[in-house]
Amino acid sequence: MKCLPARPKSVVPEESPRAMPEQVLWVERRNDAQARKRVYASRAALVLIWSSGSVAFAWTLYQVLSVETPTVLQLVFWCLSTACFAWVAVGSASACIGFVALLLQRTSDTLELPPAEAATGGRTALLFPVYREDATQVAATLEAMCRDIAAADASDRFDVFVLSDTQDLSEREAEHRIYAELRAQVGVPVYVRWRTPNAGKKAGNIRDWIERFGAAYPFFIILDADSLMQVESLLRLVAAMAANRRVGLIQSVPRLVGGQSIFARLQQFAAGYYGPIVSAGLAAWHGPGGNYWGHNAIIRTDAFASAAGLPALAGAPPLGGPILSHDFVEAALLRRAGWEVHMVPSLEGSYEGCPPTLKDLMVRDRRWAQGNLQHVRLLGVRGLPLISRAHLAMGAFSYLASPIWALTLLVGIVLAVQAKYATPTYFGSEVSLFPKWPVFDAQKALALFLATVLIVHLPKLLGAIWALRNARQRQQHGGIARVVAGVLIESVLSTLIAPLLMLSQTSAVASILVGRDAGWGAQRRVGEENSLAQLLHQYRWPAVWGLAGAAICWSISPAVFAWMSPIIIGLLLAAPIGRFTARRAGRVLATLLGTLEERCPPQLLIARAALSEAWLERTGARPARARAPARMGDG
Repeated sequence: MKCLPARPKSVVPEESPRAMPEQVLWVERRNDAQARKRVYASRAALVLIWSSGSVAFAWTLYQVLSVETPTVLQLVFWCLSTACFAWVAVGSASACIGFVALLLQRTSDTLELPPAEAATGGRTALLFPVYREDATQVAATLEAMCRDIAAADASDRFDVFVLSDTQDLSEREAEHRIYAELRAQVGVPVYVRWRTPNAGKKAGNIRDWIERFGAAYPFFIILDADSLMQVESLLRLVAAMAANRRVGLIQSVPRLVGGQSIFARLQQFAAGYYGPIVSAGLAAWHGPGGNYWGHNAIIRTDAFASAAGLPALAGAPPLGGPILSHDFVEAALLRRAGWEVHMVPSLEGSYEGCPPTLKDLMVRDRRWAQGNLQHVRLLGVRGLPLISRAHLAMGAFSYLASPIWALTLLVGIVLAVQAKYATPTYFGSEVSLFPKWPVFDAQKALALFLATVLIVHLPKLLGAIWALRNARQRQQHGGIARVVAGVLIESVLSTLIAPLLMLSQTSAVASILVGRDAGWGAQRRVGEENSLAQLLHQYRWPAVWGLAGAAICWSISPAVFAWMSPIIIGLLLAAPIGRFTARRAGRVLATLLGTLEERCPPQLLIARAALSEAWLERTGARPARARAPARMGDG
């Protein structure tokens, strides 16, 4: 009889338990008085800009659609369109606030970050929660960070924990071999813990660590499997925590790196050029009531353990059970307990990866949609600050916006068909000498369309202006022509991808509302090119919707077809777009979509790339070969 291999034993330090009780969400929790940084001006500016733009849009659209007695369908279209515009306007208003804040030379951080030399206190834990990840790539990341820590003579400041929730025995054995080899060759303590069962998913993984080891560490830093941070960044976060006793969490703004596909480079370009403006705006109106993104953040152990223990929601998944998008909720619970949550966009040396293909983004989006829609059930939690409720509501609406947009397009097409083919009623039931002619102001409609396009692309415009604000910045970013070309390429491709994401997210919301659970699958970090036949099958429904939309719009008029063409083209070409963006970017496209991290790669990223190759060769996943030193950004 064949014996199964024994489960690998965890390699952990002596346990130092810290209780982490589940929070009672529906009981008022008293907040102690605390010194708070005033952010009312930024919040007032946000509300003013957003509400002014939304009211102006709603009024103009009403005039465009105005008839003597608006129909129910017209009013529905007006409401849906206004909701879509209002959602987009929030991001644009926030970007405007961030741009102005940076122009005024105010720091975008919500608290001061001391220099790395100011870090004092005990050891800080670096937590890497993983689930069915490529252990060679995790090992390369850990080794690069450990070498960076050792080179800074900070090995006595950090302990590394790999918190594996992998359940498959063969995968665990592979992890055990690789992490054992890693432990033997780095100068920083690396501990590995396997957990069975993996209840509570990632939030349960962190909770298990706190309850077993948390009392020994005043702070811990969460990193994803594809995250890494420079030692100077780690030490500055530790110093900031030690210097600010009311702070429970500090969130860095990681830069996207490492992607080689066209799709990944689009995300990296957007984050690199538009991200600084957007994150500065968020920090300005979040203040000490910021949010948490689940990784690349430092957390005060006592604060998190006492305030952020998540209970399961009543009922079965998808809207019940474990809270999937736990990070937003944990930040809200920290705020409820009186702890400050800050964002530090200016902190450099914080990095993460991104989905390599459009398909991978859609898979991740399905899980995130389920978690964010659970937030609707948490809006009534007792004691939450208003800003935290806003975070939860915006997280849910970020996915509800797609079905609202889809309904807007559908109702708009129905109205166009009605105007084309239905016989108008010129006289109502009341006595009148004059007919009721339908009114459509084409000039105002065009002005409204152009204004909407401007609002949608305003963060991109402001991001490009900020990147090219002086001669030094223009030289650093490769010149005006390169940045402008990159913005145009990213804008065109993102416009074509947007209707695909709309349909994908609409389908996700619908499946959640009918009770389908997304489960918890492993996240793919490296993309692959599927055959055209596979992609045609995968994107068959977007193509069908695009074909139907094209036929209907063309039958109405060429003008309507032209108006809808960006959406129609994106849907019709779904499979070719998916295949094209999954490819490795060529030299020209890689240059035009290149970021600062690729033009001048930090040593930590170069080291990880080289170590990744070395680990693949060492484990037999890739045969040894002669190669030039690894360099980020080669196309």
